[in-house]
Amino acid sequence: MRWISFLSLRLFVFFIVLLFSNAYAEEEWTITKFDKLINAAVSGEVTHGDTLNFFIRSEDNCEKVWNTFSFYTYEKPGDIKQLLHKNVPIKINGVELSAKVITVNPFLMGYRVSFSLGEFPVKEYTYFLKEFYNEFQKYEIEIVDGLDFKASKYFDILVNSWKLDRLVPSVLEANKLCKEIEHKKS
Repeated sequence: MRWISFLSLRLFVFFIVLLFSNAYAEEEWTITKFDKLINAAVSGEVTHGDTLNFFIRSEDNCEKVWNTFSFYTYEKPGDIKQLLHKNVPIKINGVELSAKVITVNPFLMGYRVSFSLGEFPVKEYTYFLKEFYNEFQKYEIEIVDGLDFKASKYFDILVNSWKLDRLVPSVLEANKLCKEIEHKKS
């Protein structure tokens, strides 16, 4: 009788662990509808609260996507707000680029910094990004040192990655919702 209780408890713990491990292994996209804006977003693999966002606005006839991402940092240098509107050096899958800081907001015990990668034609950019992801089998952004910029001064975790297996259907769904806003407007 005692071993049945012991076995039942072990099976219960096993299923709980299995349930939670699968929850974090899946790529989960959220599509949020605002008044004139749709956002398709996916959470980071390293820091779950960091998001990769694809905003589509009805004001652009739903033809452009604004790609942003966020990084949470526990670092609190006194001049972190000076990053606002600056281009910060990054690497995406090892390719050197820069991203413009669009917001720096206090969050939890640190700051959430949001970056813009730019605005692009929806379908062309989405399919380009999917091919780029497939080529590398990852989508990893690293904040790197640059001229007069020391990444570790502002960010305690310098790298995050996102799964983009469901990028195309998620952005196309956001685009469809945007067109519904546009259709209701006319």
